[in-house]
Amino acid sequence: MSVASLQIPKAEREKLWQKAIEVIEQYIEELPSRPVKALEPTPEEVKEILKDVDFNHPIDRLAALDFVLEQSWKYQLHTSHPRYFGLFDPTPTPVGIAAETIASALNAQLGVWSSAAFANEVERLCSRNFAAKFGYPAETSRGTFTYGGTEANLSALLMAITTKFPDFIDGGLRSLSKQPLLYVSSESHHSFLKAARMIGLGRSGVREIPVDQNLRMDIAVLERTIARDKQEGAEPFFIVGTVGTTKSGVIDDLQTISSVAARHDLWFHVDAAWGGAIAIVPEYRYLLDGIEKSDSITFDPHKWLSVPLSAGLILTRHADALQRAFRIPADYLPWSPETDGGDPYTHSLEWSRRFTGLKVFLSLWTIGWEGFADVIRHQIKLGQSLRLSLTAAGWLILNETPLPTVCFTQPNCRGNRPFAEGMVREILQSGRAWISVAHLSRPGGGTEPALRACICSHRTDETDVAALVEQLDVARTVSSQR
Repeated sequence: MSVASLQIPKAEREKLWQKAIEVIEQYIEELPSRPVKALEPTPEEVKEILKDVDFNHPIDRLAALDFVLEQSWKYQLHTSHPRYFGLFDPTPTPVGIAAETIASALNAQLGVWSSAAFANEVERLCSRNFAAKFGYPAETSRGTFTYGGTEANLSALLMAITTKFPDFIDGGLRSLSKQPLLYVSSESHHSFLKAARMIGLGRSGVREIPVDQNLRMDIAVLERTIARDKQEGAEPFFIVGTVGTTKSGVIDDLQTISSVAARHDLWFHVDAAWGGAIAIVPEYRYLLDGIEKSDSITFDPHKWLSVPLSAGLILTRHADALQRAFRIPADYLPWSPETDGGDPYTHSLEWSRRFTGLKVFLSLWTIGWEGFADVIRHQIKLGQSLRLSLTAAGWLILNETPLPTVCFTQPNCRGNRPFAEGMVREILQSGRAWISVAHLSRPGGGTEPALRACICSHRTDETDVAALVEQLDVARTVSSQR
């Protein structure tokens, strides 16, 4: 019975595939007319929906797919919606969805090069192309796909600490005579705090540098902090510049940070998970000046290149850095010929690796650099349109960035957290759009709440931006009447 359940006949498989296509098509076609998020359930309500699921009693496969789609309509934030103005979860392209489906069917194991030679070379081709876009030297640059930016940032930290402190590889932190320190801005991604915890540094090993009035890392404070830490006997080794901060979309001064890193012999990492995609748009490439001097880069194709979750990349200019951080021989694995960088399991966190790069490869090959550049131009233009419309409607813009992330409030409600949270609550309850509250760092310390809207979807257009501004006006009116 169990074998027959797994090995279903061809005719039944075809029905299953057709049903899956119908589910996907229905979702894509109907989504713009549905609420961005329909319901705010309690855990008890969702558990009630699942109470009759009994794995001892399998049900019809097609009915199961219908059930999943029906409940997902009700109980999911639809990040693919054109009026989702939230975090960086863009609408996946059809070719990306198809590629992800094929990758699942092929089920290639990329841990060893010889087990999936084509797939591994596809991923290396993608890595080399992205490295070139960021200005890395072709001869020494290396890269590997990750499950996302968190793994990529952790990989960068491991490359840095094993390069700067070779004894760490065998002896760990106890073998080091000085306290290693890493430097991030107060607006940087929180994955660095996780990464520091995972490698044993802890939060005390992280220096959060305040930002200036433009929400960029304050270089003067950075310099003073590094000097003080050295004087006190610590060992600074790692510094992060961000291209598109999560909350405000700000780009740090990469050129100046690279100079600080060189002067103090620090590993310079750039977290370009979202904003790094502007590297493919010639007229915006100058915004990344200095990134080519970095030691490593995090980039997430699943953000601005609109491939399905998840697909991250870690890139480095140093040919041996990834192997130094991750190589552990395993004689039970199949033999592979000598390749640039070696087997994937020797230069990444993962052992079992799926064909993550296929959706990136097929997207780039069928859409092209210029096709993606046009999408990015369009979304940047929509971001500018949103800023202008909000300003015209009396809102105050709180961030300055060329990227399509807009943080704003009412002039007379600046710093008013209940106002910001109330506005967001009104917008979400309407179902017509999705925005969030961002707590932006203040130059003198502390934070201030702001409404945050980000252009995420390639399906978003001017009518969606206008609908958001209109709904904000309605919410503002309701708020003033209370």
